Amino acid sequence: MATTAVREARPAPAGAAARATPLDRRRRRLFWPFVAPALLLYVAFYIVPTLVTAWISLNTWAGAGPMTFAGVDNYRRLMLDPVFHDAFTNTLTILFVVGGATFGLSFVMTIILRDMAGRKSVRAIIFFPNIVSGIVLSILWGFLFQADGVVNTALRGGGLSHPPNWLGAHLFTVIMIGLVWAQTGFFTTILMAAVDRIPKELYEVCDLEGASALQRFRYVTLPLMWDVVGVCAVLWSIHAIKLFEFIYAFAGAAGQLPPTNVWNTAVYAYAEAFSGVPRYGSAAATGMVMLALVGVLVVLLRRLFRRERVQY
Repeated sequence: MATTAVREARPAPAGAAARATPLDRRRRRLFWPFVAPALLLYVAFYIVPTLVTAWISLNTWAGAGPMTFAGVDNYRRLMLDPVFHDAFTNTLTILFVVGGATFGLSFVMTIILRDMAGRKSVRAIIFFPNIVSGIVLSILWGFLFQADGVVNTALRGGGLSHPPNWLGAHLFTVIMIGLVWAQTGFFTTILMAAVDRIPKELYEVCDLEGASALQRFRYVTLPLMWDVVGVCAVLWSIHAIKLFEFIYAFAGAAGQLPPTNVWNTAVYAYAEAFSGVPRYGSAAATGMVMLALVGVLVVLLRRLFRRERVQY
């Protein structure tokens, strides 16, 4: 009886399946030449300064002369400094109160502008504060709210004989109002750009079902621009924590520091480094606290706004 030998097929070598094509090899050769310049610049201008700042925060240094290692004394000093407590509280107030008001107004304007004729012109107008320098905006805001400024003149014309001293006890409130005014147009523009991508057919279905404007926003607009809202929240968090020029230029006078009751952590760090006896270690420790706060917020916001991508 004839026998037939059956040869078992051998599996292909492990490297054969993963063997790179000429195009893949070319891409690998070009990877580092393209990535290396940007990576070197990032390390030189971000990673290295961050590491240097972390090291300075562990030392006592006046800028000239040798450093003296102090361990965590600078951080302990921050925890015991009532001025830092107020500055940190003001930072959180700006972050959440101003942020809540800004995003609330941005959502309202998004609902209104979506069906408004000439919305592109309105969008350009409300974006105007972001074209002008923050220093110029703060100076303009000061002219509006000074004792004989436009606001008090209008109040006197309306019959109020003794208008409030906006730049006194209400100074921080005026700063927060100015920040809302300056930032609302920016985030409204971003949100409107996300709304423009949503298919009109979805809104036509809402109209057929008799949905109100609020229902359309809740069930159609907001879910489909949720990822953009998350990006805006991250951008605002970073901006609110590092905010400096608006407070310094608006509340300061003739190059002097603003009153301590309106300081945030950025102004506090500046005062520690460049006011009176320089304390660069304390200023660097403040910077590291700000960096840690940004990192925590970014991680939390990424988790909060993480969801499956909606395709339409």
